[in-house]
Amino acid sequence: MSATIPALSPHALPDALPALPRSRGYWSGAMRRFARDPVALGAALVIVLLLALALFGPWIAPADPYAASMLQRLKPIGTEGLPLGSDELGRDMLSRLIVGARLSLFIGITPVLCAFVIGAAIGILAGYAGGLVNTVIMRSIDVFYAFPSVLLAIALSGVLGAGVVNSLISLSIVFVPQIARVAESVSTQVRARDYVEAARASGAGAFTIVRVHVLGNVLGPIFVYASSLIAVSMILASGLSFLGLGVKPPEPEWGLMLNTLRTAIYVQPWVAALPGAMIFVTSIAFNLLSDGLRSALDNKE
Repeated sequence: MSATIPALSPHALPDALPALPRSRGYWSGAMRRFARDPVALGAALVIVLLLALALFGPWIAPADPYAASMLQRLKPIGTEGLPLGSDELGRDMLSRLIVGARLSLFIGITPVLCAFVIGAAIGILAGYAGGLVNTVIMRSIDVFYAFPSVLLAIALSGVLGAGVVNSLISLSIVFVPQIARVAESVSTQVRARDYVEAARASGAGAFTIVRVHVLGNVLGPIFVYASSLIAVSMILASGLSFLGLGVKPPEPEWGLMLNTLRTAIYVQPWVAALPGAMIFVTSIAFNLLSDGLRSALDNKE
């Protein structure tokens, strides 16, 4: 199972930055543009439904996702009492998919959030400071680009050991350089803006300039890019679980479910494909949402 980090075109960064500091009017305009995008709204609705499943799944699941019955093994979709069939141990697939949304989304979103905070801080520091500080930080980060993201995640998980926490740490380390690179590029552009130069000439300190003038202009593009990484994170996390480096049985997690059902692909292919379909739909929804946010933040009105 492979995944690639979405590329951010260098030509897209200037378009993501307005000529003046972003005001309340800018963000309200961005919300209006987002509301006029039916595809982005549809993706947002899917994500809201998935988050609702993650929050309330244990209470709305029709059956116990851990209860096994060898007499009900690999029942097809549409079986009475098992609307989405059963897995290799006779557990209700619908219940496991619903309850599994919580863990699947958690290990997909959490590493991106952690990488967003760490990577944005590193990138903004490097971009605003410039000079030797920028060179040292960014050349250190470039070391991570020598390894494909999939292999780096597998290697880190192998070194740290299997488990949810170690998977989160591994994926966070994988995404920090990606976000830091984007944050550094945007911060370097903002540093050269006239209003930043004016603030510096007026005697404002570096911390004040970053807090007042830089953060408001760089967090939008960084957040958009980070949102596109959630789909990649889910695929990588599922891949780690598939390889036995992530979630451990009997926990319901889509990647792990895909792994345990792989031997049933010739017996009940539609049942075996359900966890993969959930991963696919969720990844597409996050990608479409990211595209919608990018278009909304690109102020051309």
